Amino acid sequence: MPEGHTVHRLARDHHRWFSGQTLDVLSPQGRFSEGAAVLDGGRFVKAFAHGKHLFYEFNTSETVRWVHIHLGLFGRFKTFRDPERPPTPNVRLRLKAADRLLDLSGPTCCEILDVPGVKQVRGRLGPDPLLPQFTGDDCVRSFARRKASVAAVLMDQAAIAGVGNIFRSELLFYHRINPDIPAQALREDTVHALWDTAVEWLTLGVKANAIITTLPAGTLTPPRPRPKEKVAIYKAAHCPRCRGEVDTFSVRQRTVYACRTCQTRTQ
Repeated sequence: MPEGHTVHRLARDHHRWFSGQTLDVLSPQGRFSEGAAVLDGGRFVKAFAHGKHLFYEFNTSETVRWVHIHLGLFGRFKTFRDPERPPTPNVRLRLKAADRLLDLSGPTCCEILDVPGVKQVRGRLGPDPLLPQFTGDDCVRSFARRKASVAAVLMDQAAIAGVGNIFRSELLFYHRINPDIPAQALREDTVHALWDTAVEWLTLGVKANAIITTLPAGTLTPPRPRPKEKVAIYKAAHCPRCRGEVDTFSVRQRTVYACRTCQTRTQ
């Protein structure tokens, strides 16, 4: 499943490509045909993300409507320069401009919402490190309410939005935090440090279109050429600090990678 930086990157690109344009909106597969009929010929106003959720605002002849997309495990976007390219049978949503096609297939969610519906979806999500209206204080308040392990809470999108499985393992390893301790047991300065690192890494992820957690702190310019993912502990066999074996275990149905020798911090 894409982590938050990927969805924010999609929002940035889609806004740049389509903002202000009148679009043909289609559902070749048919599962979004009613929504496509409402939006077809509407003006694409903006795209933005909150955590792993993507939103498009359209001005139609009747009112403002929003598309809410969650990619889940199988959702994929493809873009083409040929506006007449025929769709594949599984395309749920197609946005067609004069010089570009955007096809969406396999999402967990693709639905039409009104303004209250958007507020309802966003109200279920926690603070997003990539949105300027949230701060480390919001994360402190969120963690303080949660008795579950910090490894579980980092994957809870109601607690902190946009952090996924790779960033979870990397954040805990970087800050030497024991994955099993309750989130509410962490000191405020520890939560602030987690938040600040998440902001830095996700921001870099948007720019690089890749997860990079191994650059010196404060490095916000991605290396060239475009890197593949560069991580420290995720899927590693040995700890890069002590060279001991990396422990793996499941939390929230996803595998956590941790070094039990180095990650001893409990507050």
